Amino acid sequence: MNILGIDHLEFYVGDARQAAYFLCNAFGFRVTGQGGPQTGLPGQRSLLLRHGDIRIVLTSGLVADHPATIYVGRHGDGVAIIALATDDVAETYTEVVRRGATSVAPPAVFDNGETRVVMATVSGFGDVTHHLVERHGPRSEFLPGAILMNADADAPREGELLEVIDHAAICVPAGEIAATSKYYQEVFDFSEIFEEYIEVGGQGMDSKVVQSPSTEVTFTLIEPDTNRRPGQIDDFLDWHAGAGVQHIAFRTSDIVTAVRTFAEKGVGFLSTPPAYYDALAQRLTDIDLPIDDLRKLGVLVDTDHWGEMYQIFTQSMHVRRTLFLELIERHGALTFGTSNIKALYEAKERELGRSALANATA
Repeated sequence: MNILGIDHLEFYVGDARQAAYFLCNAFGFRVTGQGGPQTGLPGQRSLLLRHGDIRIVLTSGLVADHPATIYVGRHGDGVAIIALATDDVAETYTEVVRRGATSVAPPAVFDNGETRVVMATVSGFGDVTHHLVERHGPRSEFLPGAILMNADADAPREGELLEVIDHAAICVPAGEIAATSKYYQEVFDFSEIFEEYIEVGGQGMDSKVVQSPSTEVTFTLIEPDTNRRPGQIDDFLDWHAGAGVQHIAFRTSDIVTAVRTFAEKGVGFLSTPPAYYDALAQRLTDIDLPIDDLRKLGVLVDTDHWGEMYQIFTQSMHVRRTLFLELIERHGALTFGTSNIKALYEAKERELGRSALANATA
């Protein structure tokens, strides 16, 4: 079994065209293909988006009993499928099911004579599943016979600011983080590479990071501490109606330009108080990016044993205020930094209109 990376994400949404309009206009994605009943995908409408090496499928259900319709009714728009690339779907599918994954769909072959794609589906966490995807031939074809590619799908694109999916952050109910981490370790051969308990004011959360042997798939698992005052992780679980993807982090090699560009297109980013940057000069005396640029844009910086990382969250664009996005630039850093985790948590609290520290003493 060899998990190579994230092949794509599939969002279940109420209106695929509206969601595509937002991602294309705000973040520079482009629609490269589409599918539906006319291409052998009954009961759904799907759009394929691409930016750099990031591929996102947006799927809306057209009938009441389609999985996308049911998912959106329960959770709202969100990440429903995290597709994992592998070099042998049949072997991987058989092995993960033997180890305890639930089969959702056995391997199926999509072949147009030039490109061959094999795909199966197994359980993940909550209502989120994993496609297992094996590809042979030109990558210009996404799912032969099911997704009709646009004529310019492979056209070169200049000025793309996003590169790959860095990680997905997943909220799970209290008491489930250990079992979820164990599931990915025992079923998918992931390793637990980072563990942290974060306390902010009267709130607390446990965090574990699991990663594939290839290091190309990283999941940050988060659960609330129910012995502390309820906070944003509790909110997510309530508003999302259970476990789910809280945010997706897109990696960039120029976070300053990316934030400026996306902000000009209407993307809202979480703010950071000036005091953070006043303390930053004492905490980190020598960093690669100018502090003045970081201060103006609200970008956070932290370090691990291997290098630096720069991060910023978007404001949630979700009607339930659940799902949001992250931009991250890594300068050697392989994991995450405690200072940034706390600062990002506090920034999210401010967006929700409250202060964790103030409420702790109220």
